[in-house]
Amino acid sequence: MKFKLIAGCTLAFTSLCSISQAQQAPATTPPPVSKYDYHDAFAPFFYTKNGSEFRAADGQQGPKYWQNRADYQLAAKLDDQTNEVIGTEVLTYTNNSPQRLSFLWMQLDQNLFKADSRGSAIIPPTGSRNGTGGRAALADAGYKIKSVKMVGAKGAAATDLKYLINDTRMQIFLTPAQIVAANGGQIKLNIEYSYIVPEYGSDRTGYQTTKNGKIYTIAQWYPRMYVYDDVMGWNALPYTGPSEFYLEYGDFDLSITAPANHIVVASGELQNPTEVYTPEQVKRWAEAAKSETTVMIRTADEVTNAASRPAGKKELTWKFKIKNARDASWASSAAFIVDAAKMDLPSGKKSIAISAYPTESNGNDAWGRSTEYVKKSIEYNSQKWFEYPYPAATAVAGSVGGMEYPGIVFCGSRAKKSQLWGVNDHEFGHTWFPMIVGSNERLYGWMDEGFNTFINTLSTADFNKGEYAPKRPTDMQYTGGRLTNPNLEPVMSNPENLKEANNGTLLYFKPGAGLTLLREQILGPERFDYAFKTYIARWAFKHPTPDDFFRTMENASGESLQWFWRGWFVNNWRLDVAVDGVKYINDDPSKGSLISITNMEKMAMPTILEVKYISGKTERLKLPVEIWERNKTFVVKHASTEEIESVTYDPDKVLPDFNPDNNVWKKQ
Repeated sequence: MKFKLIAGCTLAFTSLCSISQAQQAPATTPPPVSKYDYHDAFAPFFYTKNGSEFRAADGQQGPKYWQNRADYQLAAKLDDQTNEVIGTEVLTYTNNSPQRLSFLWMQLDQNLFKADSRGSAIIPPTGSRNGTGGRAALADAGYKIKSVKMVGAKGAAATDLKYLINDTRMQIFLTPAQIVAANGGQIKLNIEYSYIVPEYGSDRTGYQTTKNGKIYTIAQWYPRMYVYDDVMGWNALPYTGPSEFYLEYGDFDLSITAPANHIVVASGELQNPTEVYTPEQVKRWAEAAKSETTVMIRTADEVTNAASRPAGKKELTWKFKIKNARDASWASSAAFIVDAAKMDLPSGKKSIAISAYPTESNGNDAWGRSTEYVKKSIEYNSQKWFEYPYPAATAVAGSVGGMEYPGIVFCGSRAKKSQLWGVNDHEFGHTWFPMIVGSNERLYGWMDEGFNTFINTLSTADFNKGEYAPKRPTDMQYTGGRLTNPNLEPVMSNPENLKEANNGTLLYFKPGAGLTLLREQILGPERFDYAFKTYIARWAFKHPTPDDFFRTMENASGESLQWFWRGWFVNNWRLDVAVDGVKYINDDPSKGSLISITNMEKMAMPTILEVKYISGKTERLKLPVEIWERNKTFVVKHASTEEIESVTYDPDKVLPDFNPDNNVWKKQ
């Protein structure tokens, strides 16, 4: 008998499929109907814009790409009696755009914690991790801006500038004579301000009380420039808590004045160690800079010993510098144990891993291993993707569960063992996304959280030969079912537009799992890693959009992936492939078989089939995603030579098929 293929299925299989379905369900139940539409899945014109002179069609910058720059000189004083930060900011802003700027926008993130802020207004009665975390807003919360001045030429007096504060934003108005010129024009601002540190600030900043004093984790602590880019102009969105930040790059010069019994750690490299540490501690720092293992700088026994701090002063000023960074943060406490070890970077550049934590967090099953974790995480990612760019990496134990800043992260003081490895690895993984690759977190949180969640899977597998790696493979059929639940929004949603309960799934786990699928099942590790590294190298210290990522991955891997972006990121589509049945050529098992499969849902994926013969032998068939490019049902012609016992779709459960009930056909 000769067979004629119709949409990937034979005429003979029309009756076979019907018989198989009838055997699987009562006659009164209609057979399930496929929702798959290959015109939707593989539709052309995924990209709505062609390449431009600013952003090229292959995913890299165009010949006229530009971005602005913000350099900061920041001086702050911490009063640990009133919890007040008093600061002065000198900002040099460079306008590299082709447009003249007659006004500027700055972020006043501390205003989120005022009782009448937009962010406070949208917190539901059930509570939220945003805002003050259920604590009453301070009566005097938020920034107190004392002055905003334009610094003139050398010797000229500073000029007061008109400004307007609206919630978490400040607009600064410039006169015609003050307009910032295009293509390299600059303006220098001097801003004086203060604010009261909230005890809890959206789990990103605040303070914790320990038996030896408060631990201050200080972030969003100075007025920061909004980004002006070629995509939206001013990205002056209010800060309401759920989404994070989008910032310009520049150099930071920090001076932090704190009580003399405090130790201060911050983004960047300490410039004056001999002024703020004892001579013995300075020697220990020198030892740590050469040591592969952790060296104690200030031990638990020394925390309550006044001799572990320089004598003779009530306050000390700590000076730090970090270059080509998008932000800077710091922490201060009298309770800190401090330890450190050197990090081995591919180029041989010097950098050091540091941990600061209270005595309550000490111990080899807790923060006593933190520096080891920081060192190994950064060394792995530096070798794998892009070299760590900063002179120090400091992990601070405090009240913040986990938050990242350039060169410093805040992690929960109670974390231990695998949990502490996980949070240190994740927060320092953010060095690559978004500290190096500066995506817009306010709009596309998945481009930093999801990408970082993905690289964490590889660094965790590598650490100590898998000390904290999962003990069993991920069941993507189960996980995929949860990640494509119809009640979820698409990944390509503004974080502000997501149910708070869905943030973890859609910002972290689903995009992370998507990159694992792309690496392991679609491109393969070699092609994926090359394309992903190309994306990081192209957009290091720049501002990519989702299209820049999608285009780079396609061009660098040589693969059209628009069907994948469309199904996993842009839409919340599901995968469900059914094994319909088996037929033999000329009804003779020795002459080969025809295996029928149907795509029942909207998502397309490559196909993996395991064929088991009555002899017990098994074979694997791997079919490209293109079998679904013009078919709902596809018949696989297989050169089998004996009768088939069963056919199983996705036998290792590596694909996100949410309905395993139709994945196996068995000989009747």
